[in-house]
Amino acid sequence: MKSAVFYGKHDLRVEEHEMPKVGPKDVLIQVKACGVCGTDVHIYEGDKGAAEVTPPTILGHEFSGVIAEVGSEVTNYKAGDRVCIDPNCYCGACEPCRNGVVHYCEHMIGYGTTVNGGFAEYCAVNERQVYKLGDNTSFEQGAMTEPVACCLHGMDMCEIRPGHQVVVIGGGMIGLLMLQLSRLAGAAKVALLEPVESKREVGKKLGADICIDPIHEDVKARLKEEGMTWVNTVIECVGRPSTIEQAIDIAGNKAVVMMFGLTKPDETIFVKPFEIFRKELVLKASYINPYTQKRALDLIDSGRLDVSSMVYEVADLDELADILSNPELRAKGKYIISPEK
Repeated sequence: MKSAVFYGKHDLRVEEHEMPKVGPKDVLIQVKACGVCGTDVHIYEGDKGAAEVTPPTILGHEFSGVIAEVGSEVTNYKAGDRVCIDPNCYCGACEPCRNGVVHYCEHMIGYGTTVNGGFAEYCAVNERQVYKLGDNTSFEQGAMTEPVACCLHGMDMCEIRPGHQVVVIGGGMIGLLMLQLSRLAGAAKVALLEPVESKREVGKKLGADICIDPIHEDVKARLKEEGMTWVNTVIECVGRPSTIEQAIDIAGNKAVVMMFGLTKPDETIFVKPFEIFRKELVLKASYINPYTQKRALDLIDSGRLDVSSMVYEVADLDELADILSNPELRAKGKYIISPEK
């Protein structure tokens, strides 16, 4: 089968790979769509992502497709089912799992990180990780379930209440999802900070009350002009020290600052403890998607969450290395890889 195999920093090769073996509790997925994630970029650049990657490995953890074959002990799924995948499989027996924090599982299997994933024509996964798509949900939408699930975990930690004021920093795919989820959580006003005009336009379409160019506008002055004088939550979706520091700066008293964007492992931020003290800020971060996959899929299936407007292009496997290596391409929007192209 055709696959995109990661061999090391800046070394991704599209090549023929042996078909996955299907265990008794596995299903074989014919991959139809697999999203390109910031974690894939970090791995490609030689940085640590959410999990350790030991080359050679087929990357890709945001994927959907059709079941081509089921193992001998699989009873809940059949060939032909349209499904998406939760890539993080927990052991259930280690200390973190037994203490209710499964996403810190000491033996976690990550499809597309610790084992082969979805940037290939086929991928075999444990049936526990499979979720059926709704009849009206496309494969491209289904591939967005995992990032939505990660956003939901972060959103749960933001503690947004009806009537709150929320600022989202970054209008990429994650920021646009967080914008919508903030509105669904009851935020009275949501502001989007994004320097790219086309992304601000998408933000307006998806319900941002205020869109601000943080490069050419005075952010604090604009927020004040628009009546956002007490920002309850700031969600940073860029993953840069400068934007994290900006999030802390514009947060209101007793606000939650969610540092959702993934920085490079060795980056640091400059924080004034007195400012945290004076405003009683709560700084939080969010790690992967413990038990939020079904909620994410239900939101997508219901049509209440738009996961299509931020998709820039459906590309083929041969284009993946260029996408991972070129920030100008990724700045255009979300890329979905289709192994069938």
